[in-house]
Amino acid sequence: MSNWSLIIYCGIITYLTRFSMIALIKKEMFNDRIREILSYVPSAIFPAIIFPAIFINDSGLFQIEDNPKIIAALIAMIIGIFSRSILATIFSGLASYWFLIFVV
Repeated sequence: MSNWSLIIYCGIITYLTRFSMIALIKKEMFNDRIREILSYVPSAIFPAIIFPAIFINDSGLFQIEDNPKIIAALIAMIIGIFSRSILATIFSGLASYWFLIFVV
């Protein structure tokens, strides 16, 4: 079995398991309180994905000093708060990160 076929099979299995939970669970089964709690799930998971990418370096160590990712994340956060635009937030974060790496 080649690597590509293994990747495709894993992707199909992952998709089917996640889709089955969405397709099989009826919306009427949840009351308003559970729906309210579940509405916070994406915003609760997002920091768990983003913060390690910002604060942990390539060797797996927590890095605060001389870390341009922190400054770029703060700039992106400020732009995101004022612009309310996902694209402006992404582009400002990338541009400021690249500026800090290559120019400063």
